[in-house]
Amino acid sequence: MAPASAPAAAPWPTELRVIDDRHTLSVTFEDGAKFTLPAEYLRVESPSAEVQGHQPEEKITVPGKRQVRIAQVEPVGNYAVRLIFDDGHGTGIYTWDLLYSYGVNQEEKFGAYLKKLEAQGLARG
Repeated sequence: MAPASAPAAAPWPTELRVIDDRHTLSVTFEDGAKFTLPAEYLRVESPSAEVQGHQPEEKITVPGKRQVRIAQVEPVGNYAVRLIFDDGHGTGIYTWDLLYSYGVNQEEKFGAYLKKLEAQGLARG
């Protein structure tokens, strides 16, 4: 029997750039994929326990982040960045795999967020 192969790693980022007056993170990967990820999307989908909780049913719907900006991008080892937002949130670690996934699934994930806001009577701000 052949040994199980390791899961394929997501492509490595070749460029991260904060653009649009700090409202967007542009990420380009070695496979040619390029994503423009709004700060609002990255903030409301923060991988932090504060937002995600410790189990899926604990995830928080974060309102009022339409105008949030990325204040700082800090490297975390060679596998991720910590994004610090101008609202003070800065505990999420965004791995390369996660950023790639957020790019690929942006329309679906952000659409689901907008539906949750509406269902809960909350506003983007």
